[in-house]
Amino acid sequence: MPHQSVPPPHRSFARTMRADATKPENLLWQALRNRKLEGLKFKRQVPIDGYILDFVCFEARLIVELDGGQHSESIRDLVRDRHFEAQGFKTLRFWNDEVVKNLDGVCLTILHEAKGGIGR
Repeated sequence: MPHQSVPPPHRSFARTMRADATKPENLLWQALRNRKLEGLKFKRQVPIDGYILDFVCFEARLIVELDGGQHSESIRDLVRDRHFEAQGFKTLRFWNDEVVKNLDGVCLTILHEAKGGIGR
């Protein structure tokens, strides 16, 4: 993805979200950071196109979002997912409690999708 200018308020908000991560976000970040998942480079709380992505692996064109109950059947999330799909990204969504209860399963799903997405 080409480097693009991110408005300072978005950059600041993303920084705040990184510092104020939820328990599920922290758990997943510990599993993804520093290329721990098969060498894949993930970034977290990345501002792009007016959205802030929870986690993204640019190499695999994969976005990972963690959702609480407020995201249940969200039209906004659907619009956002389609926006990034049009740019060649796949979005995986996991419920927060799924990450807490089954981190290994979540990581295996991410790995499977990422490996299929390299070169997407």
